[in-house]
Amino acid sequence: MFEEFFGFATKPFGKTPDPSFLYESNQHKEALARLEYSVEEKELALLVGDIGSGKTMLSRALLDRIGDSRPIILLINPRLTPTQLLRAIARGLGVEPSRFRNDLLDQIHTRLYELYEEKREPVLMIDEAQLIPSKATFDEIRLLTNFQLDDQNLLSVILIGQPELEKRLDREHYAPLRQRIGMRYSLGPLSLEETLRYIEHRIHVAGGARNPFDRKSMEEIYALSGGIPRLINTLATTALLDAFGEDAETIDPARIVSAAKEHRMEAAHG
Repeated sequence: MFEEFFGFATKPFGKTPDPSFLYESNQHKEALARLEYSVEEKELALLVGDIGSGKTMLSRALLDRIGDSRPIILLINPRLTPTQLLRAIARGLGVEPSRFRNDLLDQIHTRLYELYEEKREPVLMIDEAQLIPSKATFDEIRLLTNFQLDDQNLLSVILIGQPELEKRLDREHYAPLRQRIGMRYSLGPLSLEETLRYIEHRIHVAGGARNPFDRKSMEEIYALSGGIPRLINTLATTALLDAFGEDAETIDPARIVSAAKEHRMEAAHG
């Protein structure tokens, strides 16, 4: 639609977590480096952030960097009982899961050791981990970190979720799992200057030769989005569509305000 009009090769503010569009702010760069370190050290890692802050984008960028060097078990709907979790992990490891928990654990341990021998220790990544339904399932995750040799673990585990995940794990009865966490990072919103660079970065990656947003319109995007990448994308896309519909080659703050009203954002972020 508007891509050709503005000279883009693709949508600059798409909703899918395409890692090629990752804008590495200082905190995103730090979070990604810590996640990579956790994978190398085969630790239990925790990444939290508000809705739309870029957690899933970071996880996809991490998967890109891991590539084919390690098997990846990615769970994006973790509303699972302990046994369902173990079965999902077994399948992710290429094992036909047993019906019985103890046999499942034996199957997983055997496969993890085989992969260790191949120098291909896997990564278990659980997105939206705040949706894990019970302490029993979290306990199963903790027990998976017991699969280790004398000097190292056999599995990296990354829990990604909203801030309530961290609050939940801070409760006293989660202490055994919390004590296993080797890395934790909390992802916050972008600053004003980061928001400006974020917009310009995505336009550049999309093939745009010029930025149709003037500085004041980008400042308005920041004011109304609070620096949350998903909301920035929503405002920018709506404003581009609005401008395209009127053959306007530049976008002023009024279009951003109009986009915010359309998405009922002015009350929460104005």
